[in-house]
Amino acid sequence: MKGRESLSSSDSAFADASSFADDSATLRIAETFASRQGEGLLTGTPSFFIRTSGCNLRCWFCDTPYASWNPEGQRRSIESLVDEARTARVAGSDEPISHVVLTGGEPLVAAGIGDLADQLRAGGFHVTIETAGTVDVAIGCDLLSLSPKLSASTPDPAEHPGWAIKHEQRRLPVETMRRLIERAPSFQVKFVVDSPDEFEEIESVVKSLTVESSAVWIMPQGVTNDQLDAAAPWLRPWCEAHGYRYCDRMQIRWYGNRRGT
Repeated sequence: MKGRESLSSSDSAFADASSFADDSATLRIAETFASRQGEGLLTGTPSFFIRTSGCNLRCWFCDTPYASWNPEGQRRSIESLVDEARTARVAGSDEPISHVVLTGGEPLVAAGIGDLADQLRAGGFHVTIETAGTVDVAIGCDLLSLSPKLSASTPDPAEHPGWAIKHEQRRLPVETMRRLIERAPSFQVKFVVDSPDEFEEIESVVKSLTVESSAVWIMPQGVTNDQLDAAAPWLRPWCEAHGYRYCDRMQIRWYGNRRGT
């Protein structure tokens, strides 16, 4: 498909929960870092990010392929992750961080993620779960950040036939998403948009999820300031006309497209 880069993940290597869940007392972690949240409700909030490794989807535009297409990272104990969260600081600040973001990959396929969330919350942290919403897991959090994957996210079937089929089958389980939303004390729904051709599909998904438009954030697909700026003129007015919130990617504007931000 036009514009889709070739990625090297093997179609036969299904990186789901079973691939990384041999020991629920530890989790395979691609990276941890302290930064400011760059998207959605908590934009600008100093946060400690824990990125699990492994995903059951393969979005062609994934900006963290080291946690999906080519998962990497070492196994970490829950205790060590909680301890690191306690001592983490955003660069240039001595203030303790009170928000933790569990992201991926897909954190909900990581065995032990529920225990990690529980221990973080017991330690006084606000916990955000960033998920595609394809796995029905009862997990404690303070904010569910749900990012449904649209049909345009499917990888090129000519290059990745196996993953194209799996991705398409898994990407939009509406009932699972509804249950995740119902259990969450607070939630936001974020869509990544590549072109106006996806507007109709977004409206259909929002209707299926039965969520208020004010809970929906629309974010341009892009990894440079120029790409984000090019999308704003056609995307922002559409958001305003439908009552959706335009979601910039401030981490790119602040730090550029690099790891650890």
